[in-house]
Amino acid sequence: MRQIVLPIETETYIPKDDNVRVVEDLLDKISFNSNIKLDNISPLTMMKIVVYGYMEGITSLRKLEKASKRDINFKWLLQNNLPPSKSSIGRFIKQNKSEIESIFYQVVNYLCAIKEIDFETVYVDGTKIEANANKYTFVWKKAVNKFEAKLDVQIDEFLEGFNNRYQTSFDNTELNRCLGYIESLIMKYDIQFVHGKGKRKTSNQKDYELLSSYIDRKDKYADYNSNFKGRNSFSKTDVDATFMHMKEDHMRNSQLKPGYNMQIAVNSEYIVGLDISYERSDQLTLIPLLEKLEQSLDGEFKSLTADAGYESEENYQYLKDNELTSYIKPQNYEIMKKRKFKKYIGRRENMIYDKKADEYTCANDRKLTFVKETSRKSKSGYKAHIKVYACNNCYDCPVKSDCTKTKSNKQLWVADNFLKYRNNSLENISTKKGITYRINRSIQVEGTFGVLKQDYGFRRLTTRGIQRVKTEFTLYCLAYNINKYCNKKRQNRCNSHLFLSSA
Repeated sequence: MRQIVLPIETETYIPKDDNVRVVEDLLDKISFNSNIKLDNISPLTMMKIVVYGYMEGITSLRKLEKASKRDINFKWLLQNNLPPSKSSIGRFIKQNKSEIESIFYQVVNYLCAIKEIDFETVYVDGTKIEANANKYTFVWKKAVNKFEAKLDVQIDEFLEGFNNRYQTSFDNTELNRCLGYIESLIMKYDIQFVHGKGKRKTSNQKDYELLSSYIDRKDKYADYNSNFKGRNSFSKTDVDATFMHMKEDHMRNSQLKPGYNMQIAVNSEYIVGLDISYERSDQLTLIPLLEKLEQSLDGEFKSLTADAGYESEENYQYLKDNELTSYIKPQNYEIMKKRKFKKYIGRRENMIYDKKADEYTCANDRKLTFVKETSRKSKSGYKAHIKVYACNNCYDCPVKSDCTKTKSNKQLWVADNFLKYRNNSLENISTKKGITYRINRSIQVEGTFGVLKQDYGFRRLTTRGIQRVKTEFTLYCLAYNINKYCNKKRQNRCNSHLFLSSA
């Protein structure tokens, strides 16, 4: 026989500085416009349940439902409402993708308002996260192009024989009309299709089946090409995922896996912006991320700090146009510090440049004079102007094998604007402020990814499609920011923005 116990108010069990109270207080300050009708719980309360679950590392819908029934903190958020089911939580997240992103930036702007973010510099970095897709359902653009070319040859051969037999003039663009013509012949002569061993197919049936297979393959390749979107690969089980190298290579075979390039911008230990990209390289992800920050935040950053993966003339030009000081580490920064770098006599940095004569002098005292000016177009459409320098005669040079691998004369392709921006950024990162920013970049933005992966277990996505993936990542970042705010308050570190060097 069980003893009857009166219900006890949950308020007495939750400490005054508990994170759940911060979630309640923060989300009550923001505007949340959701038209989603739920059975027994308000949309704002559901949002609090989801965010607090991610803060506690509970991201599974089943575990969120279970925690809502058993955990006292979740019950305190529910305020005597019935706990939501896993299907209700999943439907709520799916139907509020844009509102969840809006909440993230509202929380960031609230942190800006209370001076938790200082807008001095923004640290940018990215990481690859494995998609929720099969590793072996890859589609490669080169393979599709090769098979599509072979298919066109087979179709041309088929149409040539077909037109000769029936005195028609169908071409490669009229496959459906040709199929309709065959169907009319089948109906006209009342041809019955046969299948199985020992059955002899008519020529019309063979033509119909062969042409149908050609059309199906043609449609399949067209569908594949529409899914590439400038990429070289995608996964059949998640067409937005691109095959790329991951940092977690357990098999140690450099296997390509379907994934997304996750980009974050960090300031004062908080994630102030995020973006998801198909691109494997970080170069083309910087400008979309900065444009998102400009649209969503109530302030403007004065500078940007990033590693060498973000260096390009296009990015430098964008920073200059938007009056952002560049603290990007040059791609040749580390190798230039090594002693053996001087042995690479074929590199431009190891040649003497005469600005007045506009020519380079190589290690064998031969001149590389200006030949022509050309341009190079990036994947995003940015056009960089290139100056080409060439040596008149390298054939009898005793150090040619160390200078160039080509059989012709040595050439240098030089982008003056890029070199000017690179030298300016190199000067910036060499200053005392630049060194401090670089130290904080490695601590703050790389440390953020470390926390997300190790503490939150965010190593593989659970959703498919770039929009759902972005929502999932946004929830992780929102939970991270609120936890960070709670920890800084608890440690009396509010309004602290930089980790200062002890040197």
